[in-house]
Amino acid sequence: MSLALERESPPLTEDAAGAIRVGNSRVLLELVIRAFQDGAPPETIVQRYSTLSLSDVYSTIGYYLRHQQEIESYLSEREQLAESVRQQLSEAQPDLSLIRSRLLAQKTHQTCHAEVAERREL
Repeated sequence: MSLALERESPPLTEDAAGAIRVGNSRVLLELVIRAFQDGAPPETIVQRYSTLSLSDVYSTIGYYLRHQQEIESYLSEREQLAESVRQQLSEAQPDLSLIRSRLLAQKTHQTCHAEVAERREL
């Protein structure tokens, strides 16, 4: 029996936004790599992200191990982009703690009025 040895490309695709996805799923490369770095075996990663195939996860990890510097650079860029988006969102949104305080004050006010009305009925 003859084994056909051929090179396979990694199961990675880049979407329109520049994010790299694994296999035929919407799972991001960074999710698979970070899970692997945190000690999750490929089987556990597939359990977490059921749209992934075990062979795609193994291939992705193998690709990462052979190209760590490039992948780490990509992951760093993605983290910087995520931080930039978080900052933009926090600047665009009002301070949620003020809204929470106002809602709690309103709830306390309503509770007090309900208790006063209850006492009057007694």
